[in-house]
Amino acid sequence: MEANILVVNCGSSSLKLAVFDRLHNKLVSALAERLNTDDAFVNIADADEPISLPAGASHETALRALIDALRDRGILAQDPAAIGHRVVHGGETFRGAALLDDDAIAAIGECAGLAPLHNPVNLAGIAATRTLYPNVPQVAVFDTAFHQTLPPRAFLYALPEAYYRDWAVRRYGFHGTSHYFMSREAARLLGLTPATTSIISAHLGNGCSISAIRDGISVDTSMGLTPLEGLVMGTRSGDVDPGLFDYLAGKGVSAAELHEVLNKQSGLLGLSGQSNDMRSLCELAEHGHKPSELAIDVFCFRLAKYIGAMMASLTALDALVFTGGIGENSSQVRQQTLSHLRLLGFELDPELNQSNGLYSDGRIDSAESRFPVLVIPTNEELVIAREALRLAEKSQPV
Repeated sequence: MEANILVVNCGSSSLKLAVFDRLHNKLVSALAERLNTDDAFVNIADADEPISLPAGASHETALRALIDALRDRGILAQDPAAIGHRVVHGGETFRGAALLDDDAIAAIGECAGLAPLHNPVNLAGIAATRTLYPNVPQVAVFDTAFHQTLPPRAFLYALPEAYYRDWAVRRYGFHGTSHYFMSREAARLLGLTPATTSIISAHLGNGCSISAIRDGISVDTSMGLTPLEGLVMGTRSGDVDPGLFDYLAGKGVSAAELHEVLNKQSGLLGLSGQSNDMRSLCELAEHGHKPSELAIDVFCFRLAKYIGAMMASLTALDALVFTGGIGENSSQVRQQTLSHLRLLGFELDPELNQSNGLYSDGRIDSAESRFPVLVIPTNEELVIAREALRLAEKSQPV
């Protein structure tokens, strides 16, 4: 029996695991949620019931519980061939996936100031798996790496140059693993090669970002120094006037309080006053809830503006691609967004859009559309598994 590939994704209060075989077929997925609280629990897909965890269980405790359960199932009966980790921020240090050694781990730690909620827990997952599997090659795949091809005109802020030189203040972009997958999968579906394919990729979930990908590389994206910039999201505001900080300071709102509001109480949740879940908002809007209607309208209009903006970085457009929980499943969001872009020639086929492109190789555009429009389910875990195995095999002595 050949060893499998383990994929680890540590969030601020969650832990996702997936196991792939060497042909990149997913064997199982598992999730631990509400970590570091009294309600922490673990669930394995297709299992009869969740696995209980001690109160306040850490990422390492959850990881050990999941691996023990997967060993009992025979899925991790032997050490993995490779372990791949999702790491949120690689700064300018990492332009691609990296084999994890002490130097790479130290460099990830140095980027923690750019992603203080994510990189430390990513490192906790790495430390735990290195303890459990000290002889297994481990690889980091970075959300920011795919966007390291942005030209200076796209990544620089119009700030004093010393801010970038001394403090690395620039636009980094995120969701890079998803956008990378979209560019390759769109090329396959269109019968093109990635190096000759130019797309606009919209990753829409609780976090949302959009990228212009020209000839297979990222040339612009909506997220910036942090994942707060850009589109309206589930609880994040997206773009706001920086003058808001001074204005609200005069109202007694501190920078720390506003940071919390912009990240956790804004976006769809803030506008609707009800939910950050697009499905719930669409149901509420159907029943006449005006704030939910407004939240959807703002979300779609801002997205449409960014689709138009991404065209400035392209010389051709082979397809507009929707992905993520909202992008893959909300026909209403896609239709409402593209209704703002008729001037650019986007036209949807109502039936194909309603079916999320399920029976048409992802295509949802009509015959009259100037550009193809695709719905493609994202698969970041698959990218991580492939990169982990590729670098692990490359690291083995011949």
